[in-house]
Amino acid sequence: MCGGFTCSKNALIALNILYIVVAFILIGVAVYGRAASLVTNLPIVGGILACGIILILISVLGLIGAVKHHQVILFFYMLILFLLFLIQFSVACACLGVNQSQQEQLAEQGWSRVDNGTKANVQTTFVCCGFDKEVDKHIYNPPCDSVNLRCCTDINENCICPGCLYKLQNTINYAFKLCGWIGLFFSFTEIVGVLLTRRYRNQSDPDELLKATAIFPGQKTFTY
Repeated sequence: MCGGFTCSKNALIALNILYIVVAFILIGVAVYGRAASLVTNLPIVGGILACGIILILISVLGLIGAVKHHQVILFFYMLILFLLFLIQFSVACACLGVNQSQQEQLAEQGWSRVDNGTKANVQTTFVCCGFDKEVDKHIYNPPCDSVNLRCCTDINENCICPGCLYKLQNTINYAFKLCGWIGLFFSFTEIVGVLLTRRYRNQSDPDELLKATAIFPGQKTFTY
């Protein structure tokens, strides 16, 4: 880690620029996760999206504090960044810890909440009918006539397309794992930011010391 004031300042500025890039990556991954799952309305993926948006705002705050060496801004920046690390780390671990049964429960809850237009769109996109024939008998689903014509290659009146859960399982699992690993990896960079900010905040600006010496020649300067 940099030892000098200028090096610490430049490193902190570069780190906040990296945070902005990371934030856009997190937002992109979360948007992909929601778009891929379509109807599941995953709250954990929404947490990753929120972390990305908050990280952009914090990065702007950090850039201002780093450029101006503002003690108050740097303190709140360091505090908020640490809290964001705790949230992002927890959300990432939750994404990685969700098993297949929990994913199916979340998907079923999301399916039951969306309107029939969205359900019909999912059925057409994934060529499936309903959510799961074994669990959604009580859930009203849009007609599957047009989907069954695409799904069934042979002429059979009893032919029915499989439930959408079967088609969405791999997509939902991939979205969870992708959000989890990316969120976990980038959460540790925030700890580096906290440590670097703490070091930079406690350092004295040599330009300010020179100005103070010029104004008050012979006066001793103290660094806290």
